[in-house]
Amino acid sequence: PLLCAGVTVWSPLQHFKVKAGDRVGVVGLGGLGHMAVKLASALGAEVTLFTTSPAKGEDARRLGAKNVVISRDAAQMADCQASLDIILDCVAAPHDLDPYLGALKTNGQLVLVGIPDQPHPSPNVTPMVFRRLSITGTSIGSIQETQQMLDFCGQHNITADVEMITGEEVETAFERMLTSDVKYRFVIDMQKTHW
Repeated sequence: PLLCAGVTVWSPLQHFKVKAGDRVGVVGLGGLGHMAVKLASALGAEVTLFTTSPAKGEDARRLGAKNVVISRDAAQMADCQASLDIILDCVAAPHDLDPYLGALKTNGQLVLVGIPDQPHPSPNVTPMVFRRLSITGTSIGSIQETQQMLDFCGQHNITADVEMITGEEVETAFERMLTSDVKYRFVIDMQKTHW
């Protein structure tokens, strides 16, 4: 998982030079999001997790998030307006980007790393123009970024949270993944697989 989810979220953290004291938002606490929280926190950033599930708050804090915002709660979203330097949107389903643009400070970056099967609704460009906001995207990373991420994870004892399964459990794991019932990646143990 580090060679996929890890470098996918590491790449924009490095590209946009996230450092200690920066305020980083992470949308979604799944395979990508949990790594984004861990890595941004280890870089010294103050991490805010956006989630639709109040049940994920405790786990988000365990992973390093300082703040948890329930994105369906308008009051909570209003409380974090213009407060973040960068947001990594790790959700792979189409959703409204406007609330996250509103959470960015002037010159903020909304980085899309989750790839939905259908396009996101078109965002309101007015705040982008008046506050010099950018929407960008990224997937995976370079060999150099991968090595840097692995070194950083080794220095900070960061691993992906995984659930080991056998090959025979792939179909069940896929069904569970579709309902977000995994923390946070499935890994197939080939030694215990008997095909």
